[in-house]
Amino acid sequence: MTVVRQRKGSKGKEPPPSAELQAQQSSCCSDHHPHQTLQGDWSWGAILWTSVGWSVSVGLGLLCCIYMATLHENDLWFSNIKEMEREISFRTECGLYYSYYKQMLQAPSIQEGISDLIHDNLTESKRTINLLQRMNIYQEVFLSVLYRLLPIQSYLEPVYFYIYTVFSLQAVYVIALYLTAWLLSGSWLAGTLSGVWYLLNRVDTTRVEFTISLRENWSLPFLALQVTAITCYLRPQLSVLQQKVLVWLMYVTTFCFCLTWQFNQFILLVQALIIYTLDCGDLLTSTQVTTMYLVQVCGLLSVWLLQFCNSMILGSLVLSFIVAALFIRHCQSGLKTGSPLVRLAKLLLHSAMVLLLTVTINHLAKKALQLRSDEHIFKFIKSKLALGPTRDFDASLYLCEEAFGLLPLDTLERLGGTLLLYPYVLTLLLLSAMLAAAAVHNLRPKGCSAEERKGGGEGRAVAFRPDVAYNLLHTLFYGLLAFSTMRMKYIWTGHMCAVAAYGVCGKELWTLLLDTLRCNSKVLLRLVRYAVPLLVMGCLYYKFWPKLMEELSELREFFDPDTVELMTWISTKTPKRAVFAGSMQLLAGIKLCTGRVLTNHPHYEDKDLRERTKQVYQVYARRSPEEVHGILRAIGADYVVLENSICYEKRHSRGCRLRDLLDLANGHIMDGPGENDPDLVPSSHPRFCEAIKTETDAYGALFTRTFQNKTFHVYRVKKKSKKSSKGPSGTL
Repeated sequence: MTVVRQRKGSKGKEPPPSAELQAQQSSCCSDHHPHQTLQGDWSWGAILWTSVGWSVSVGLGLLCCIYMATLHENDLWFSNIKEMEREISFRTECGLYYSYYKQMLQAPSIQEGISDLIHDNLTESKRTINLLQRMNIYQEVFLSVLYRLLPIQSYLEPVYFYIYTVFSLQAVYVIALYLTAWLLSGSWLAGTLSGVWYLLNRVDTTRVEFTISLRENWSLPFLALQVTAITCYLRPQLSVLQQKVLVWLMYVTTFCFCLTWQFNQFILLVQALIIYTLDCGDLLTSTQVTTMYLVQVCGLLSVWLLQFCNSMILGSLVLSFIVAALFIRHCQSGLKTGSPLVRLAKLLLHSAMVLLLTVTINHLAKKALQLRSDEHIFKFIKSKLALGPTRDFDASLYLCEEAFGLLPLDTLERLGGTLLLYPYVLTLLLLSAMLAAAAVHNLRPKGCSAEERKGGGEGRAVAFRPDVAYNLLHTLFYGLLAFSTMRMKYIWTGHMCAVAAYGVCGKELWTLLLDTLRCNSKVLLRLVRYAVPLLVMGCLYYKFWPKLMEELSELREFFDPDTVELMTWISTKTPKRAVFAGSMQLLAGIKLCTGRVLTNHPHYEDKDLRERTKQVYQVYARRSPEEVHGILRAIGADYVVLENSICYEKRHSRGCRLRDLLDLANGHIMDGPGENDPDLVPSSHPRFCEAIKTETDAYGALFTRTFQNKTFHVYRVKKKSKKSSKGPSGTL
């Protein structure tokens, strides 16, 4: 098991917004925004102020990049450990992804490297798969090509080029959050505050320093850039050229986001629901809604083409939803007419029709494409909502992991400790009330309440800014997703910093508060908007600067001698084309460190691979040696690696240990004291991973131990078995 230790040494069907509405929206943002210079404000003060803002954003981004790289170095002593130890530090699926970068660099040419990825027979034994279609590894291909072409090989090692690129994307992430907060509030102090909060809440905003290759670390910076582009696109008084540029920016960032993460369709589905909600609330124009939908579609289809027509994209819920929403919207031309009750009834009917058509289109698409790659995700959702069987092996693998559970309450405690949670919640409550008032007001007939719309209070409701509305729903929707699944909190917490910073520095919220206190004035408003964020940053500096310095002074080193010993043995004592079976996490490391052939791996988005993984894991179940031998020979395994940490697992509670999940799936009672379902029966065989160590004749005739240490036991699978040996039924 890998550990770290202390170092020993060294336009559309609705009418466009009125001039009055645009003026109200514009007056809310009279400070210097990053795009105002482009609109003609070329005064020296504006240029200087904007230049300072951009400089601070770049500085904060670089600071974040250096901070993450330093933590990574201090935690592993990465510069001092051996190459194999560096590769082992790429844990679980991170090692699998990095192995393709390494494979591309070791190929004789770029063309041969790409061809090997398209016709890969090393990742899954007895199968040839297209890795560029199956996995999101274009970033590894791009980086390997770039490393080959740039004149940097003599002074920058490939692994450093890779990790520095990922850490640089964190700088892009912080800059994107900075710009979003600046655009919303009109003050780059908000951007500074959002960047500071992002760094101080590192535990909850990113995990890049120890999961470098994880797909989300590549994709989330592009999602943040896309949100920045959307925020700018939804601002009023943009020229036609600016709108076109921003649409292209939205497309490029959406494309990059989708290309780098296999779960892109589910994240974009939430975003499509946000656009749909804004459309129902009459907060966006028809042109804006259609454009944003089409940007999503174009981004997904572009990735579909690059991934050799990956059926998982065409069968995604988000594409079905967008097609249904646009079609029903086109058919219901009178949706936003009538009295408030009539409009509300129309909206409910409209939503029901969109939902029904989405399900129908998605069902037909998956049936036509024979798509079953994402079944495990929907099984997980059903089980999480208690809508399906809890014994399903694939769903249970997710449900038993803490990362896929509910968001722990200590997360909120940490966010409150950095003064982030309180302004965020206050901003959320105030903006939600204002958005609800705007939505209710927009339900009224457009032509019969002109006198009311001229009133101050109603005017503010009508003038609720689309960019603020989008960001509000963005943080609400992804916040709900984070609370339901802890792993998704990294999408929410970064944007949370920008929203909270907008609440502290934005004009609208302070105007509302000062009006309530009857003490509003331009001087006081400006004073509060600048003094409060400076005061917050001063408090954060006083509280956290010593802790940051202490954290940066802690020096540890990589320490995993058992895994190093195993990888060294495999590299030197086994044939180069030997096939290894074992846990998904370990096999990813074996492929990276030794280049051997695998039976299964952690990239779980394939039904046949999931079935094979379940079969391989029978080595930890109560099965006879003949059954296990038949399974392993059927998939071409030459060696099987057994891990004590799985066979005698104590990390999970009873019912969530891997051996328990296998027992339940096989209909056997579980180990240890506790209740069992009445339909479960005792197994007639001992647990294989324990019994094989007895080396009795039944096991010795089929398996030979070739390596062992405190953590791992490796057995060679003999090619000839007893005549009674038959592989169990199941897709292999």
